[in-house]
Amino acid sequence: MRNKPLALQIWFVISGILLITSILLAILFPTTLRNFFTDDIYTKIESEQLTLIEYGLSGRIEEWSFGIDDEPSLSNRTVDHILLPVNPDLLVISRVLPAEFLEEAQRLAAAQEEAVHRYSKDLGDKTLFYVIRKATVNGEPAFLLSYTWDSYRNDLVHTLFKQLLLIMTGVFLLSWIPSIWLAKYLTRPLVTLEQHVRKISKQEWHEPIIVDRGDEIGKLGLSIEQMREKLVRKDEAQQALLQNISHDLKTPVMVIRSYAQSISDGIFPKGDLPGTVKVIEDEAERLEKKIKDLLYLTKLDYLSTQKPMRHSIDFAALIHEAVERFRWTRMDIEWEMDLAPLHILGDYEQWDKVIDNLLENQLRYAHSRIGISLKKKPSEGKAIVLLKIWNDGPFIEPTVLENMFQPFSKGNKGEFGIGLSIVKQIVSFHEAEIWAENEENGAAFYIQIPLNEN
Repeated sequence: MRNKPLALQIWFVISGILLITSILLAILFPTTLRNFFTDDIYTKIESEQLTLIEYGLSGRIEEWSFGIDDEPSLSNRTVDHILLPVNPDLLVISRVLPAEFLEEAQRLAAAQEEAVHRYSKDLGDKTLFYVIRKATVNGEPAFLLSYTWDSYRNDLVHTLFKQLLLIMTGVFLLSWIPSIWLAKYLTRPLVTLEQHVRKISKQEWHEPIIVDRGDEIGKLGLSIEQMREKLVRKDEAQQALLQNISHDLKTPVMVIRSYAQSISDGIFPKGDLPGTVKVIEDEAERLEKKIKDLLYLTKLDYLSTQKPMRHSIDFAALIHEAVERFRWTRMDIEWEMDLAPLHILGDYEQWDKVIDNLLENQLRYAHSRIGISLKKKPSEGKAIVLLKIWNDGPFIEPTVLENMFQPFSKGNKGEFGIGLSIVKQIVSFHEAEIWAENEENGAAFYIQIPLNEN
């Protein structure tokens, strides 16, 4: 069943519900009607008894003999009456009721404790409903037996049930058409979404998905459209990444090849062999760094799908070690350090990569000073670690400031890179935030890290 089309499954469910409902009605309705009309018959008999006792029994007692019932009626709805003597030895005579039944009725009446009691008796192919009521006739105790047959009840139940069957059959047949329409109406947008998803799986994702509904199907369509937009953006980013990688790696490769060819031809573009080889070594080192960054970026994409490992890190010590590694590259830089002894939870290697990339960026643009501060401060009722790294170099251009954490964004020296993109990803992995600002004394980078004080 679950392998059938959804529209057919919905139609089967609706038809099954209607069929089960019809069967339950066919079973319960006759019984309910029969019980209702049976109770109505007894109520009618008792009402007739009360009327007879109040207005006619005493006055007509001289016209009746015990055991002689009133002139029976041929109508199925008429209630007939017969007086039963208190003495069970007296003979009871009836024009329509069997003697055996009358004898049993006398015994029941004699044993009856209630003033009024309801009975029923199958006589042949019919059922007799009767009520025995204790009465007093001219000061003498007696029993009034009032009865009627079930013919009217059975005819009424049969007629109503027959009408119900016709109505249920009509409803069942006519409901097939709207149930088929409803099934197709509910599944049509799902079929459309399935077609779009199939196209997306083939990378044909430039056609927008529009599902004009506010229900769960509409929410599903909205989620798929959001997924499509993200896939489109990711595809465009990948294309741009490949183009930028090609452009970024092409320059050092061309320099290395051209200088190597010049050496083989006996020409030294830098005047001598050591100077020319130094250019090749520098470009090779630059190329190696870019390749390592690309590999690390790929590694971060993989790590984003894994459960992160967190350890306590002496953040101040990590920063000190990174500064000592970079200090010798520019001996003219003055370092201003204000580091509080704080620990954070995270991956040591990744945070070391963050500090390295940020310091490398600072050294590229600083004139004479680089400042680093690390302190604890409250934020929205929680303690955080705030790291600030700044330099006294030029301000960051507004257009660069907006996209500087994107891969291969171009800096104000015309350089492409992915170092800050790596920083952004690592910071995001640790549920931290990073941003850059232009301040009075230069450009500054801020990192806000949640502090685990346990």
